[in-house]
Amino acid sequence: MNLILMGLPGAGKGTQAERIVEKYGLPHISTGDMFRQAIKDETGLGLEAKRYMDKGELVPDEVTVGIVNERLAKDDCKEGFLLDGFPRTVAQAESLERILADTGRRIDAVLYIKMDQSKLMARLTGRRICSQCGATYHLVFNPPAKEGVCDKCGGDLHQRPDDKEETVTARLEVNAKQQQPLLDFYSHQGCLQEIDGDRDIEDVFESIETILGSLNV
Repeated sequence: MNLILMGLPGAGKGTQAERIVEKYGLPHISTGDMFRQAIKDETGLGLEAKRYMDKGELVPDEVTVGIVNERLAKDDCKEGFLLDGFPRTVAQAESLERILADTGRRIDAVLYIKMDQSKLMARLTGRRICSQCGATYHLVFNPPAKEGVCDKCGGDLHQRPDDKEETVTARLEVNAKQQQPLLDFYSHQGCLQEIDGDRDIEDVFESIETILGSLNV
């Protein structure tokens, strides 16, 4: 199975990716991992990507697509893969189609974990970190016994700047705007599968299992 995993920050992609990989034995391929490996291996494209990254610039599509092409050509992807973080644009999606078509493959399903942005806000802004020992809490899912105090060391709990409401709001808006053309593209292709992410982890994965079990691959 050749799969793409999509969803806004906080929708639970990481958790579901782990479960998909464990059950179906697919390699989990994230953009970050691909870049790091290509740079570590000092491939031509990896070194080219590093030049852009060192300058704080976006890596051009042709370099990103080239690195993806190299990764998907490896033996562990012959029976399928789970792409996470790529494609990010319709142009990249079209390039991916061409890469796969060259080897007689295609995307079987795009798994989109959908959640209301207001609920994502609660997830993403609820994290608290201990200023002394670094322990992590969540006001909803894993609250401390005493508000604002670490259970482990008694240190003060604080909210990281990245987790503040205005920062999270901006990040969600940017991601949603960037994601919509891709969702429309894959919906038109007939392979987009929407999954309600506002449920227990087990229920979300059960929906994924049902979808993957129905694929004719």
